[in-house]
Amino acid sequence: MADGGEMDEEAMMRAFFPTSFGKAPSRPSAASHSSTLRKPQNPSSSPSTSAIEEDDSVLVGPPLPPKDSARSQEDEEESGMIGPPRPPAQLPTVHEEAEDEDGDMVGPPRPPPPKEGEEDEDDDDDDDEEDDDDDDDMEDDGEDFGRIPLSNEIVLRGHTKVVSALAVDPTGSRVLSGSYDYTVRMYDFQGMNSKLQSFRQLEPCEGHQVRSLSWSPTSDRFLCVTGSAQAKIYDRDGLSLGEFVKGDMYIRDLKNTKGHISGLTAGEWNPKSKETILTSSEDGSLRLWDVSDFSGQKQVIKPKLKRPMRIPVTSCAWDHEGKRIVAGVGDGSIQLWTIKTGWGSRPDIHVEKAHTEDITGVKISTDGQILLSRSMDSTLKIWDLRKMRTPLKVFEDLPNNYAETTASFSPDEQLVFTGTSVEKDGRNGGLLCFFDRRKLELVSRVGISPHYSVIRSLWHPRINQVFATVGDKKEGGTHILYDPSVSQRGALVCVGRAPRKKSVDDYEVQPLIHNPHALPLFRDQPSRKRQREKMMKDPLKSHKPEAPVNGPGFGGKIGTTKGSLLTQYLMKEGGLIKETWMDEDPREAILKYADAAKNDPKFIAPAYAQTQPETVFAESDSDGEEKK
Repeated sequence: MADGGEMDEEAMMRAFFPTSFGKAPSRPSAASHSSTLRKPQNPSSSPSTSAIEEDDSVLVGPPLPPKDSARSQEDEEESGMIGPPRPPAQLPTVHEEAEDEDGDMVGPPRPPPPKEGEEDEDDDDDDDEEDDDDDDDMEDDGEDFGRIPLSNEIVLRGHTKVVSALAVDPTGSRVLSGSYDYTVRMYDFQGMNSKLQSFRQLEPCEGHQVRSLSWSPTSDRFLCVTGSAQAKIYDRDGLSLGEFVKGDMYIRDLKNTKGHISGLTAGEWNPKSKETILTSSEDGSLRLWDVSDFSGQKQVIKPKLKRPMRIPVTSCAWDHEGKRIVAGVGDGSIQLWTIKTGWGSRPDIHVEKAHTEDITGVKISTDGQILLSRSMDSTLKIWDLRKMRTPLKVFEDLPNNYAETTASFSPDEQLVFTGTSVEKDGRNGGLLCFFDRRKLELVSRVGISPHYSVIRSLWHPRINQVFATVGDKKEGGTHILYDPSVSQRGALVCVGRAPRKKSVDDYEVQPLIHNPHALPLFRDQPSRKRQREKMMKDPLKSHKPEAPVNGPGFGGKIGTTKGSLLTQYLMKEGGLIKETWMDEDPREAILKYADAAKNDPKFIAPAYAQTQPETVFAESDSDGEEKK
């Protein structure tokens, strides 16, 4: 095995140094992986899935050494080696080695060993033919799903909504996950323990969802694309390096604007150039940016449309060499441009109505011949870039409810896989569906989550581990599938690392804080609602009038004692004060003073005695009517 060879090489190198130099690397034991074994799930009734479940239920950790080699067992017991078994003592031939390696190989094939002479070249050709025959036999036997690392699983949690963006650096040591909760979390396998906690959390743009993340080819920076019109660049540790400029939304021609004018939909770093970035937006354009200049873009690409209107570009991607750009447009078309001298917005390949709904993901194979397109019409289409009139194969019944769902290749590009969304009435949860690239048929369905949809998916070629992001409106996470016998580093490093125990030396005396909220500087500002409630209770600030006095009273004054004084209350109770105004007619009570006011005017009447005319009242006609 490769791991055993690495351990032997390290032991040989350490023999040249003193024993006190450095620390021997420790590998997690099989017991540490027992807690991460995948639980059996029944996503579908396909035979491939049941076969996987049987393998998971039997095999735990690396395979046991053969029973015939008793000597090798004794050597392993003496050395205490943990990990995959060493190869048998007998040396196989070159042809047998090639066959064994191809049978257990995961990822791209290794280069042939160096040989001398023309005869060796002929032998290489024969070996290649035998390898091809072995591959065909393996495909005929239907054992492709055995190459997928599925025995163990861990979940990176922390997001409160669906995880819509995922990026793993080329070395496989750091993972970035972006979510609809507006945050980006950074995970480091070398610094994590079994708690699987992120070491940094970012919020690139407040109130905007994270839609895409991409590492630079040198892994020293990464691109963050959110729902805003401006993409951001961060360094490896999560420190912001800059933000691209936003264009003028009042300019009609998009080629005359310095940047995007609407929300971004996708973005990707050029796989070969560390200074070039590609972004797509809802304003209907793609733009190439130079990382060294944030003030404007290098190139503006406008997709070909039937009518002059703004249709959003929903997805975009580079090819493996960074010389071609493919994009999915909102009208269902797929367009491809080749970067060359004097190239413009006119696409080299234009496929109209490739999908009936928005295209959520596009991917070009390493050899540049196959194109994958994932859409919200519940389909995955495989295209041959040499014949783009019709797709090679259309895989249907793959629900997709998220605009970031992608499709990817396996490291050897013999398998194609994508995630599915959870339907309201569906019984199956979020699945990862694997398809054979040559046979164009379903190979396996792997259940990831019974309740959450699978959005982003990735198979890292260096560490041989499968990543899948899931989530809904309340929770999100990143599932990592691996196999201790075939995977390297990555999740294997942090799973067997226990959290650090607290020591006596870690004790810290907590300082006493007296009256912490005495100064207004350190007081928490109350909410506006509480401020209003407090002001309403203050009669001076609220200008609240005095409340009326309730209850019976006396002499126009209301009170519980029926008077303002205690003597009035006592006199009334003793019968000295009689209340007659309750029984009198108010009109009669006023008119009884009319004669006195007429005969002896005192205040107002003398002033108008000489100038005031006599009052003339209308005489009643009742008598005349009676006479008639």
